[in-house]
Amino acid sequence: MNYSHGVNQTPLLGSGGLVFLGLYLLSLIVIGWLGRKAQKQNTLSDFYLAGRGLGVFVLFLTIYATQYSGNTLVGFAGRAYRDGYNALMLITFLSAAVGAWLIYAPKLFRLSREHNFITPSDFIEHRFKYKWLSILGAVLCVTALANYILTNLKAIGYIIVAVTGGVIPFAIGIIVLSLIMVIYESLGGMRGVAWTDIIQGIILLFGVVIIFITIQSEYGGLAFISDQLTKTGAEKFSAPTWFEKRTWISTIALGFFGISIYPHAIQRIYSARDELALKRSIQIMAFMPLVTVFFMVVVGLAGSAILPNLDRQSSEQITLLVLQDLGQRGAISGGLMVLFLSATIAAIMSTVDSALLSMSSILTKDIYSRFKPAASQSDLTKIGKLLSWGIMAIAVYLAITLPQTIWQLIEIKLELLIQVAPAIFLGLHLKKLDSKSVFMGMVIGTLLAVGLMVFNKLGVDISAKPWGIHAGVWGLMVNVATIFIMEKRASLNNE
Repeated sequence: MNYSHGVNQTPLLGSGGLVFLGLYLLSLIVIGWLGRKAQKQNTLSDFYLAGRGLGVFVLFLTIYATQYSGNTLVGFAGRAYRDGYNALMLITFLSAAVGAWLIYAPKLFRLSREHNFITPSDFIEHRFKYKWLSILGAVLCVTALANYILTNLKAIGYIIVAVTGGVIPFAIGIIVLSLIMVIYESLGGMRGVAWTDIIQGIILLFGVVIIFITIQSEYGGLAFISDQLTKTGAEKFSAPTWFEKRTWISTIALGFFGISIYPHAIQRIYSARDELALKRSIQIMAFMPLVTVFFMVVVGLAGSAILPNLDRQSSEQITLLVLQDLGQRGAISGGLMVLFLSATIAAIMSTVDSALLSMSSILTKDIYSRFKPAASQSDLTKIGKLLSWGIMAIAVYLAITLPQTIWQLIEIKLELLIQVAPAIFLGLHLKKLDSKSVFMGMVIGTLLAVGLMVFNKLGVDISAKPWGIHAGVWGLMVNVATIFIMEKRASLNNE
């Protein structure tokens, strides 16, 4: 995204709004400090999992705030602008992750309590007892989290430029907000992150609901949108082709097998106070795609009706353009503008801080502790905090300096992450499963997914979505096929 085009340099917030936003950001540090005061033990479990004591309300809001990032508020609206009503598929995309949690989360939670899991690789290590499988799973998780942090930091820099009309430059915006995040994260750990997610989740939910209601009252809702699009963009009503339908199914597979096993999502499963709290939180989450993704799709469709014929770059900014239009019409007050822009920033921050915490835990528990097996819990916790600062410093530098085209090369987090899914889904539900089979499946699936994407980027005549299916999903299918072929061969050899 590049907010230097499309959105003019008039600040979206006045001085009062900027003061409110500043106070909100500073309050997050206070919450992080309170999280530190509430710390009961200087252990990895207390720091990274909030002492495994999150109740329904906090657990739901921290999952919600983490799952719905700035991409939901900005990227999904842009997708709806370009694709029309076909973008409603995104509701199923996010719902698929909730369905996956219902399948595997309760059993994984029970195992995590019994064996004190901290990271996703802890389960893989416990289940398969194969070091290289655990390390490969950790590397794929770290790669996905690094992408998550980098892309969201770049997005937040552009939003700060738009909010302040360029008074706060792109680089300074990234540095200041990153510093705030790493301070409250290293102070309060998961407890501090979860408590800030309460505020961020509430702001996010109110923000999307209010902008949806405002669009209904000001523009005339879906009836107006449909009437306008029949005149200016009838193609946005067109039925999907078979190629597009296959891509839909592939995208939903990314949601089911990818989003559901994000490391920070799994760690929230571990953090639940009890199994009942976990199940109730997931049940509430089942409704959130309707009141978040659907509402943002409507924002994109409304933007397509009132501002037709934007190019792709400008369409990525449609959420801010719609806000500008509503502000100029007098339909949205300064307070509501502050609320929604705060929701956008909160959505990004709640994603970055969770990814940072999870990445730190994986590097500490799954990588560092292998070289320092005698390290105490307090020493590991200290190392984890130092790693958070180091990771954020590197991420800030890369977000500021890397050219925009780089982001097209690293938009592969889900396509790599889903290669870990068989180890979790099959590992939980199949008792007889050899570690070498799972390892080879993960290796071959990853190599295929990366190969398809890299060759496509190098200009080789190979699609990154052969037959409309993502490279990562092809990799997942080969991954699973490899596992069952090796298992079948081993079974025949044993007979």
